[in-house]
Amino acid sequence: MLILEAERITHPFAPVWNQNSKILILGSLPSVKSRENNFYYGHPRNRFWKVLAGIFEVSIPETIEEKTDFILGHQLAIWDVIESCQIQGSSDSSIREVKVNDLEIVLRQSNIHYIICNGKAAEKFFMKYQYPEVEIKPIVLPSTSPANAAYSLERLISVWKPAILNLLNDENSLVS
Repeated sequence: MLILEAERITHPFAPVWNQNSKILILGSLPSVKSRENNFYYGHPRNRFWKVLAGIFEVSIPETIEEKTDFILGHQLAIWDVIESCQIQGSSDSSIREVKVNDLEIVLRQSNIHYIICNGKAAEKFFMKYQYPEVEIKPIVLPSTSPANAAYSLERLISVWKPAILNLLNDENSLVS
């Protein structure tokens, strides 16, 4: 069995958001594949983009530009909790020496009223390092990671879809 050495990783790309974003979706840290592809949820077996396409009943975005336009066009934002840490490969359970991203950079300049944690690892790090300073209590949805074998694509969509659509339709989150 190959044992990977822990290495210090710094988040390699910027958050995706604009002033119209209403929901911030947080992961923990980009996987090795995402870092290689220089964008969020880049592992071919991660179901994030398929889930979002299923929610909005559109084609799956393929390029970084299409994914960015998709996120912004649906009033979403994506980022990760962790700015840098020690990690072995893509293993969330190996994460140590965490430095978190300053979410206020995005929250102050957008219409974000909701935070969704994509899985338990994102929730764990958000709750440990950022809440309650970031005053938005997160909604935790099942991870889209391929490591979450308990959830099929259809089951992920059935959980994510009402959460996302209800939040986007919440009148209280609209700018007056």
